[in-house]
Amino acid sequence: MTDVVGKLWGFCNTLRHDGIDYGDYIEQITYLLFIKMADERGRSLPEGFEWKDLSLQSGTDLTDYYTDLLRVYGKETGLLGDIFSGAQNRFNNPVNLKRLIGLVDEIEWTALDVDVKAAAFEGLLEKAASEGKKGAGQYFTPRLLIQTIVRCMKPDPRKDKEFSICDPACGTGGFLVCAYEWLLDESKGGAFDRSDVKRIKADTYFGKELVPRPHRLALMNLFLHNLEPQINLGDSIAEVPDSRRFDLVLTNPPFGTKGANAAPTRDDFVVETSNKQLNFIQHVITILKPGGRAAVVVPDNVLFADAAGDVFKDLCEVCDLHTVLRLPNGTFTPYSPGTKTNVIFFTKGFPTERTWVYDARTNVPSITKKDRPLSTEHFSGFEECYGADPGGRSDRKVTDSPEDRWRSFHISEVAGVGYKIDSLKWLKDENITDSEDMLLPEELAAMAIDELDGATAELEEILEILGTGSS
Repeated sequence: MTDVVGKLWGFCNTLRHDGIDYGDYIEQITYLLFIKMADERGRSLPEGFEWKDLSLQSGTDLTDYYTDLLRVYGKETGLLGDIFSGAQNRFNNPVNLKRLIGLVDEIEWTALDVDVKAAAFEGLLEKAASEGKKGAGQYFTPRLLIQTIVRCMKPDPRKDKEFSICDPACGTGGFLVCAYEWLLDESKGGAFDRSDVKRIKADTYFGKELVPRPHRLALMNLFLHNLEPQINLGDSIAEVPDSRRFDLVLTNPPFGTKGANAAPTRDDFVVETSNKQLNFIQHVITILKPGGRAAVVVPDNVLFADAAGDVFKDLCEVCDLHTVLRLPNGTFTPYSPGTKTNVIFFTKGFPTERTWVYDARTNVPSITKKDRPLSTEHFSGFEECYGADPGGRSDRKVTDSPEDRWRSFHISEVAGVGYKIDSLKWLKDENITDSEDMLLPEELAAMAIDELDGATAELEEILEILGTGSS
């Protein structure tokens, strides 16, 4: 896997001189990987536009042919059309395109173990997100965090013939991929009953993504896992969902307030707010089946924003908000290093009686890319405290955390702080002042921007209420 990633990524530096950035590069690899694997699997492709036809082209004929191929594929129906919808040729130099085709052609992708080829693709995604940085945090969640959430939630479609899982802000498909990888581990490599195979591969994993590029990357990501996902391109918040409901929702809605100047018109939303993350929480409540479970990543400002109390009050009345994980500072380094984040876990159909909070942040040195990277140790204590029951109903005790990071709060205490979950704190911050533990200037700047984003959103809501909202 390392060799595959190294070989494909090494060529990226050459392409930078051709004006192709990291994101464009991964996108072009996505197209070529799909065509190559479709050829290896004997899948039907538009006549005259198959891998053998593409690999025979050269010179300016190659760039013209490749442009035509993308256009033809984009008009097809099904997965082919979804991946190539709006696809564009980013290559100006046919020599570079020819070389990339050669690199992809060197590997028999379908002969690789599913874990290897998928890990290679995800390795490229991670490198692109890390190097590109700008905008990457919108659709890239640290894999270690996703794996922790998945292990706690146990997304097992074998136990229920109707089981389905959804990520309404799926980005490149990280949650859905990890959910399937967990299933492969649990089933010893995918040893499913014959009656379950088709359902699990084609009618279990659902998603929605607003931005075309991560949407097509998500489709490719799951395709590399031999799945046939149902991932739609669209706005989960602005568009009223259809009648489909899900057993499990795992999601990390995009941070920030860009595009959140107006409250969506949704009859199913109890609280009217322009805060995107609060609206995502309301959306998740809607799309869950009764008894359905959810884990949602949210930034701190969602827990103390003006409308947060109202949203969380409703959440606690219709769902069991059984667990909150306060994540270490810098968890999203290098994508959004200054954003303080949490994960909220809840089950629909049971009112909240008690909320358990795990503080993995206080007195924990901030995560950095090189010196203090995110590791499994950051979440191992939480996983042990969470317990074996995916619905958060294991027998829990404060003493489960030797470091006193695990506390429970009765619903009366939650109501007592106005349902502002951020107020549920008990550890004293010892103010780590050692120079090596201080945040970097860019991290401090990112934190300041994040706080300003939250304040701006609240001011815009006030202006809208006063009828003087800016256009």
